[in-house]
Amino acid sequence: MLNLLNTLFRKEKLWDFQGGIHPPEMKTQSNGTPLSQLPLPERFIIPLKQHIGHEGEICVAPGEHVLRGQPLTFGNGRMLPVHAPSSGTIEAIAPHMTAHPSGLSELCIFLVADGEDRWTALDPQPDYRALTREDVVKRIHDAGIAGLGGAGFPTATKLRGGLRGVKTLIINAAECEPYITADDRLMQDCAAEVLEGCRILAWVLQAERVLIGVEDNKPEAIAALKQALAGERDLQLRVIPTKYPSGGAKQLTKILTGLEVPHGGRSTDIGVLMQNVGTAWAVKRAIVDGEPITERVVTLTGEAISQPRNVWGRLGTPVSHLLHHAGFTPASRQMVIMGGPLMGFTLPSLDVPVVKITNCILAPSASEMGSNPEEQSCIRCSACADACPANLLPQQLYWYSQGADHDKARAHHIDDCIECGACAYVCPSNIPLVQYYRQEKAELRAIDLEAKRTAEAKARFEARQARLEREKLAREARHEQAKQRVARSDQGELDAAVARVKARQAKTPEQEAAESEARHAQALARQAETQAETQALSRQAGDPRKAAVEAAIARAKAKKAATVEPVESAPAETVDPRKAAVEAAIARAKAKKAAAAEPVESAPAETVDPRKAAVEAAIARAKAKKAAAAEPVESTPAETVDPRKAAVEAAIARAKAKKAAAAEPVESAPAETVDPRKAAVEAAIARAKAKKAAAAQPAAADINEPEAAASPDSADPRKAAIAAAVARAKARKAAQQQPSTSED
Repeated sequence: MLNLLNTLFRKEKLWDFQGGIHPPEMKTQSNGTPLSQLPLPERFIIPLKQHIGHEGEICVAPGEHVLRGQPLTFGNGRMLPVHAPSSGTIEAIAPHMTAHPSGLSELCIFLVADGEDRWTALDPQPDYRALTREDVVKRIHDAGIAGLGGAGFPTATKLRGGLRGVKTLIINAAECEPYITADDRLMQDCAAEVLEGCRILAWVLQAERVLIGVEDNKPEAIAALKQALAGERDLQLRVIPTKYPSGGAKQLTKILTGLEVPHGGRSTDIGVLMQNVGTAWAVKRAIVDGEPITERVVTLTGEAISQPRNVWGRLGTPVSHLLHHAGFTPASRQMVIMGGPLMGFTLPSLDVPVVKITNCILAPSASEMGSNPEEQSCIRCSACADACPANLLPQQLYWYSQGADHDKARAHHIDDCIECGACAYVCPSNIPLVQYYRQEKAELRAIDLEAKRTAEAKARFEARQARLEREKLAREARHEQAKQRVARSDQGELDAAVARVKARQAKTPEQEAAESEARHAQALARQAETQAETQALSRQAGDPRKAAVEAAIARAKAKKAATVEPVESAPAETVDPRKAAVEAAIARAKAKKAAAAEPVESAPAETVDPRKAAVEAAIARAKAKKAAAAEPVESTPAETVDPRKAAVEAAIARAKAKKAAAAEPVESAPAETVDPRKAAVEAAIARAKAKKAAAAQPAAADINEPEAAASPDSADPRKAAIAAAVARAKARKAAQQQPSTSED
């Protein structure tokens, strides 16, 4: 008697939840056969999205050869990767029908198996405690593990949300829905791996206790777990009564802890986190063995299958391949359900692939499913409300869903519906209540999504308006600063102008008169230069080269006048440099004006060819340079000759020679006409003789020229060149006079 009392006191308390049903279990069809492997299919169809969340980014291409376990996609957060279920070649990446009630297509990767089933390089970590918790969570994510109980929520994301504040870890091994025995068989055949996965999850979460909840209709699984525990007390095995849906997250939490998850909240709000027993097994394989999830246990059951059992189903295997190896014999209007009879859905095609949340393929016979009576009107019997395990009002939700009254449906907490199907199971009017709820939930999600997008668009618009306002204020500030800078600049200019006015007022009348005369003289000089050049060019339009020469002579004279004329001795008072510059400019202007105003002498009767004259001048200059280079340079006098002055004197000499040659009138020609060619020949001969004589005799022999009066000891090459030019001019003059004299 004492032992019985001790046993009763040591027994942990269990709670119950409201509602629930007791449908036929139908589990003995498949749970008595051990797990088995099936032959590999020829082609795998691998959907990119097999979980709750977004699909990952593709990292393979058609034609690429991959190994088993090689990632085909990658991503962060809820973007779980998928892995190759076997070695083979990527055939294509295209849309294909997936396991969904809508029968819509999703992007899939087609893999042709090579039959070798070779693994990629793995990274096992038997001592997981040597890793950090963040590293373990990352490995779970990289292995692509999602909730294998049917929800498909990413396990790594769920663990990150429970790293703080989780005191109780619940391992869901209830498997309450009829026909499904995948978890039962997994616990029987892989109990040690399941428990090791539970320990890894508990270590990551730092949970104070771990509760494994198993329904009492699984005695073999309970015995296997107890044997694997071997007296260890870090994990607590709890056997609960068989009741549907005791495997629901909120319901199992209530049964094991007595706590209820608040409306709109999560189980972590009360310090509880739940994982499926299949998920615990997958975590162990990912961490200890380094294997990503490429297969899972799938129950093949139903009277249309001759060999019901549980098999290792590779992800991406077509359902038709599994049914073929299980002895599937379809009848007319055969129905195939993925999942259980209460929460599963009818497959649109047998070509859909197995995914991570596929736990059962049910192929019932017509007698199993019974008749399909038509939907009738609700009789308000309240049977659905009595069976609802979530304490909802299914009848009211039905009316609101049917009438699209979204606000009232939300107010009656339709989001808390777990879609267990208990209400539809007990409904005497055969109303498919769950289908209405699912449709209403989808519409509410669409409304929420649109509202979220609207809010985001509004936020972007307001942010844009705020940014434009900030930019406007910044522009105004810049403009104000610019105005202030301009105002300061204007004030500075104004102050400078005032200072100039004051300085001008402070000047003496003599200074003002001098500055005025200087400005007037500069203006007159510029005007005189312009007029002189214009008049010279207009008078010498027939020969532009001659006009340019005259202009150059005028400028040379002006420069000579400005350079050579000695500045008179300045009085005791200092000479103003501005006044001197003005006087020099006036002198240059007068020189240019005089050069432009001199009348051009009457041209001789015979017109001189300008090209011939230019050639002769070039020849004379070349000979003069040659003579100047050949003569030895005499010793430089004590006083250095200014090169600019010498150049000016040479230019003046050349100008005088040309002017004399052009100004002297040609004597009247005789009555007989002179042959121009003969005259040109005679002139050339005379010039040659004159040049020869000028080259043979020293320049100092000519006593008539004052420029040659210098002694041979101080002869300047430039002066020699000037003397040669003078000699050439005289020769040219003699040549012009000889024809007329000979005619006389």
